[in-house]
Amino acid sequence: MQYISLATAQGFISDILRAVGVPPDDAARVAHLMLQSDLAGADGHGLFRLPSYVKRIQAGGVNLHPKMQVEKDFGATALLNGDNALGHLVMARAVELAQVKAKQFGVAWIGSHHGNHAGAAAVYVRMLAEQGLIGIYMAVGNANHMAPWGGIDLLLSTNPLAIAIPAGKQPIVLLDMATTIAAYGKVKLAAQRGELMPDTWMIDRSGKPITDPKRASEGSLLPIGEYKGYGLALMIGLLAGSLNGAAVGKETIDFNAQQASATNTGQAVIALDPSAFGDPEAFIERVNQVVRDIQQSTPIPGGAGIRVPGEGAARTTEQRQRDGIPLSLELFKTLDALAIEHGVPLLLKEQ
Repeated sequence: MQYISLATAQGFISDILRAVGVPPDDAARVAHLMLQSDLAGADGHGLFRLPSYVKRIQAGGVNLHPKMQVEKDFGATALLNGDNALGHLVMARAVELAQVKAKQFGVAWIGSHHGNHAGAAAVYVRMLAEQGLIGIYMAVGNANHMAPWGGIDLLLSTNPLAIAIPAGKQPIVLLDMATTIAAYGKVKLAAQRGELMPDTWMIDRSGKPITDPKRASEGSLLPIGEYKGYGLALMIGLLAGSLNGAAVGKETIDFNAQQASATNTGQAVIALDPSAFGDPEAFIERVNQVVRDIQQSTPIPGGAGIRVPGEGAARTTEQRQRDGIPLSLELFKTLDALAIEHGVPLLLKEQ
């Protein structure tokens, strides 16, 4: 691995995006939000995605001058039309709306359609938790990689769910999960690095495990918890997609294979204000007490120890803020080629 500083990474992303026509302010904001995925250790959703974003932009699959608008505004809810903008911009706007409405009503549900891939789900719920709000995020994935339980037709995506609970001065309690055993970004990372996948990630159309990530198009990602993960993916698709008039199931566009097509990605952001339920400080103390009880509980002998969701991301963020973002040699070569193509300075290979 090579490491690059946050400032170098942000400048590089912004330069590349501006080189392909993204307005400077939007490029800077997207660069910042992309790096939030890398900071938390979601390496398949940050800098790694830049080449694919550029391909979609160049193919005309993204609107670089969108007119996002709230199509429906009903009390604590709103429906946001992203106008096919870069997904990070759509979700940042959804979070802003959720913050305002949650402070006003105690709860907010913001649905969106005509968005795009927006990086790790954790980025957006963390933004809410940092404001003292409980954040929940759901999305329809940008390509179907999972078959219904008992079937072989790819009709569902990894459909992620993220929940963040504020914990005062302690790390945010944060769950970010795909409804498949592995997010597809991990498959793409393994392919780039020349690594094999565990035999629990994917199966082919005859039900046999696939371990070569380059054969991923031949199979289906397996859901978490067997039929339970399939059911959860379906429900998230209906809530984040069908409810918003976004693409789900057969309508889902594979954003890698159809780069010129609008994906009509559906997402949902929910925010809860703890003060609507009582003293927010008392709530945080109750959260911290539960966390302490878990941390101090007895681990299985010889096991890896007990972890609370969000602890690992908090440690990774602290480390990477200090040491920089680690990039594989393969990714460095890809990004350097991108820089040469667009006349942008190469990444500094810092030790």
